Amino acid sequence: MIKNSTKYYPTIGIECHVQLKTRTKLFAAVTISDSEDQPNIATSHICFGMPGALPVLNEEAIHLAIKAAFALGTEPQKFSKFDRKHYFYPDLPKGYQITQYDQPIIIGGKVKIHTKNGDRSINITRAHLEEDAGKTIHPTGKDYSLVDLNRAGVPLLEIVSEPELHSPEEAREYAHELYLLMRYADVSDANLYLGNMRFDINVSVSKTKGVLGTRSETKNLNSFKSVEKAAEYEINRQIKELELGKQIIQETRGWDDSKQKTFSQRTKEDAHDYRYFPEPDVPPVLLDDKTIAKIKLEAKILPGDVRSLLSGLDLDESTIEMVVDEISVAEFTIKILKKYDKSVTKKVIHWLTSDVQGYVVENKLSWDDIILNEDSFKTLTDLVKDNKVSSTNAKVILIEMIKNNSKPNDVARSMNLLQISGDQILLPIIRKVILDNKKAVEDLKSGEQKAMGFLVGQAMKLSKGQANPSLSADMIKHELGL
Repeated sequence: MIKNSTKYYPTIGIECHVQLKTRTKLFAAVTISDSEDQPNIATSHICFGMPGALPVLNEEAIHLAIKAAFALGTEPQKFSKFDRKHYFYPDLPKGYQITQYDQPIIIGGKVKIHTKNGDRSINITRAHLEEDAGKTIHPTGKDYSLVDLNRAGVPLLEIVSEPELHSPEEAREYAHELYLLMRYADVSDANLYLGNMRFDINVSVSKTKGVLGTRSETKNLNSFKSVEKAAEYEINRQIKELELGKQIIQETRGWDDSKQKTFSQRTKEDAHDYRYFPEPDVPPVLLDDKTIAKIKLEAKILPGDVRSLLSGLDLDESTIEMVVDEISVAEFTIKILKKYDKSVTKKVIHWLTSDVQGYVVENKLSWDDIILNEDSFKTLTDLVKDNKVSSTNAKVILIEMIKNNSKPNDVARSMNLLQISGDQILLPIIRKVILDNKKAVEDLKSGEQKAMGFLVGQAMKLSKGQANPSLSADMIKHELGL
């Protein structure tokens, strides 16, 4: 909760480091390691900053950065260059980071977010390529630190927003939408747990709307919740400081997730402190119209496109977002929508976002293991629509379909799930139900509608779940002359 929210105007800008899904590092032919690998095995003389080591730019990183530009609603710059950003840190052996400063590969762009006050477009200032640093490890209870350079040189795209977010909720929405954009565009695996996306939030408060206060930067947030909670904490902290008559210090802060609070790390540097100058060992990146147009043809469907296509199905917003959140579900749903009518699509969405999603949540299957077959889903909707399979049994068939790619009709027959609807088979069952349940029959005749449910249930029980409920009710009425 934001305190004194009517007196102060918060402003938030977000810098997001996106790890590009290349096979090798940005400037070295070294395979990017898994987070579980042994320290310092994915390294070379370039990662260690050895004298005379010359970086060579990874072409695939440029390719992915171009795709990111299109996902952000803009085009890549035809000319961009690399620079040296100087600072000392134990896991940066060269003493500088190769990055892009004044002429990055992406300038501009937008991220559309949905807020309680309607949709907004957050402007992107820039996005630049840079190499990641290594990792410093501080063993518990020891008086020394260790350095792992497996991550050193991993390609990052740093996406910088304009300071146009004004609440923790908006910050969370922006972070989540950017995550979706990078995944849909196939730019990054965007695994937050593994650090494929990390967020730095710049927060300031002011008593004057449109005027920025002194900002703090909270670094390395790796969940949407932590983005929201860190922004909320910083806004409240700064308001409290100002209310006490204190000055806000421009500084870098960390986030303690267990305590749900930020903590000071160091005074924030300005750009001139880094002594930028052009990187002499990496040539500028020159893109021509043909290359840009060719990569543009690779553009995939984006989250906003999915929302637009599903908007005419009369679905609630939370259901649409469940579809959008899982790319395989979104792509499959769009295929269904283009191939079949809206009623089929709505039924498929219901199964995917309830029964199948529940199966995933229970860790019985992952979305990567699930088999989605358009024709099988259509057949299953027909079986339910034609009253050949009950809604309950349809869910049993559904699980067999997604696990083993089984045909719905084959599953229904093999598991004896087809409903009984023929008079010759069902009528004797209905007559027995009426004969054995005289009180329920009398209740039904006297207008007690719950009795019908009981009698239909008895028919289902005698038929081992195969009686068609609707037809059973009609036949009971007919036999009783109702």
